[in-house]
Amino acid sequence: MFQTTDLRAPLQAQGVVLSREQVFRLVTKTPDRLNMTVLAALCRIFSCTPNDLIEVRAVAPAAKRRANATAPATARVGELRPIPARLHRPAEPNG
Repeated sequence: MFQTTDLRAPLQAQGVVLSREQVFRLVTKTPDRLNMTVLAALCRIFSCTPNDLIEVRAVAPAAKRRANATAPATARVGELRPIPARLHRPAEPNG
C-alpha cells in the first residue's frame, strides 16, 4: 500500500467503513483511542498481532489542575461541595 486511500477497500471488506479523512488520520497520526473492531481488522489485513501495531511508551504524568480555584489546596474531592446558585426574580412592573 502506497497511499492511505489504498487501505479503505480492505477495511470495507472486513466490515469497517471509514471515511477518507478518518483513514488518513489513522495512518498519519497517533490515535488517542482505537476501536477494537478497527484494530482487529488491521491485524487481519496485515497478518499481524496488536503488538506489531501498538508501541507502548511511558509518559510523564501531566500536572494536576485544581478543579475549583476557590477551594483550598488541601481539600479532597469528597470535601468539595457545589456552591448553591442564587436566583433573583425580576422586579414586577407597576401597572
